[in-house]
Amino acid sequence: MMKRFVVTLVAVALSVTALVVASADTAGAAKQSVTITLVTHDSFAVSKSVLAAFTKETGVKVKILQQGDAGAALNQVILTKSHPLGDVFFGVDNTFLGRALDAGIFEAYTATDLSTVPSEYQLDPSHQLTPVDHGDVCINYDKDWFAKKGIAVPTTLDDLTKPAYKGLLVVEDPATSSPGLAFTLATIARYGDTGWRDYWAKLRSNDVKVDDGWDSAYDGDFTQGGNKGTRPLVVSYASSPPAAVYYSKPKLKTSPVGTMLDSCFRQVEFVGVLTGTTHQAAARRLVDFMLSPTFQADVPLQMFVFPARDGVALPKVFEQFAEVAPNPLTLPPDQISRHRDEWIQQWRTTVLG
Repeated sequence: MMKRFVVTLVAVALSVTALVVASADTAGAAKQSVTITLVTHDSFAVSKSVLAAFTKETGVKVKILQQGDAGAALNQVILTKSHPLGDVFFGVDNTFLGRALDAGIFEAYTATDLSTVPSEYQLDPSHQLTPVDHGDVCINYDKDWFAKKGIAVPTTLDDLTKPAYKGLLVVEDPATSSPGLAFTLATIARYGDTGWRDYWAKLRSNDVKVDDGWDSAYDGDFTQGGNKGTRPLVVSYASSPPAAVYYSKPKLKTSPVGTMLDSCFRQVEFVGVLTGTTHQAAARRLVDFMLSPTFQADVPLQMFVFPARDGVALPKVFEQFAEVAPNPLTLPPDQISRHRDEWIQQWRTTVLG
């Protein structure tokens, strides 16, 4: 009897030991870090402390893989969908939304805080893509230049075709630039299928200059900010005025850049989990995090756009100097998807000859 009792006691002890070891192993596995790759465009930015907070909370580390401008980055993800470059993609905007969804590169996932995002930014009912930020592409102007020349600042798209503004505007090629495409879409939204090409023909006659991208237009041909440019009107963003103050040394009390609110096209940027990820749970947690108050509060001063989440406090420089178009121009994403390539070709024929 005693022998049987001892054997039983030993067996129970061994069982308890095994459970303890198994529990320890499970806990260790839960603490093991996972690294996922966020594929994005070159303009993506986030504070190191914000990413560190995500890793501390989840154990998930994030590697950022930038792939050129938004269009180029999306092309790379589509071309490599059978062997994904990463786990999550950020940077699809509403000008490329239809193309991204048609490519079948994202899996459906409804972010936990999606209800905090106004419905006007929730453009994908399939929930493959989650809105993260929004911003307006607009004509910016150099306040000092117009004041010194004694020329009235243009207030409407029609004004830009007038002789008073001949040779003053620089835009970006919609085939190579996201803001260039957005501004082209603004003119299509305003003048319609029958009038937008005539409008661009007038801009061409008024000596509009075309650059390949935003950098060469804003930091090169635009007259503001110590540039050697000669164009006081440029296609940029409604957030350019606060950016001009934020980066000024010494700090300016007023922005030298203004926004022509009649010209604005509303852009919304999205994030999605890439189909084929081997870290689905971690990828979904990153999508959730990009809608969290922590990430959303970081968006304005990192990428100079507005957070998609409602109720996020904006930095003081945004509150003071950023202007939001009351009635931004828009087009349905499916219409853009159907006609984008056709419109770009028509634009190039009309403007570049």
